[in-house]
Amino acid sequence: MFEAWTLKSDQVAEQEEALRLALRQLSDSERSTFYKAYNPQIKDPDTYATLNWFFIAGLHNFYLKQWIMGLFDLVLMVIGVVMLAVFWPLGAALIALVSLIELPALFRSQIIVADYNNKLGWSVLKRYNPVTLPSP
Repeated sequence: MFEAWTLKSDQVAEQEEALRLALRQLSDSERSTFYKAYNPQIKDPDTYATLNWFFIAGLHNFYLKQWIMGLFDLVLMVIGVVMLAVFWPLGAALIALVSLIELPALFRSQIIVADYNNKLGWSVLKRYNPVTLPSP
């Protein structure tokens, strides 16, 4: 949820470079096995950003398998929409709150998805090559 405010691009870039270096140490067959498991699971920053345009439903959170945050956004927005009819100031405030929380994620989609893909890469690498590797 708040990774848009806390992620540092240089730190994510360092993690990505460390992953590349670890992959270079693998044999061709190990690297092939890694990519067969990794490629189908990686996420696209443009898809994330497009889904974030619909932040009212938390779709971008579901895309990165952040189920709790997606449900939180969805529930908050549904309550906000219902409250628009019952007590509109509270409904508008809830919708504004979700917008305020999720808007930075729209503008930092590249770094958020790169961080997700880095973590995924390390997870897959450790699963298929449990030899002691330097972790991020």
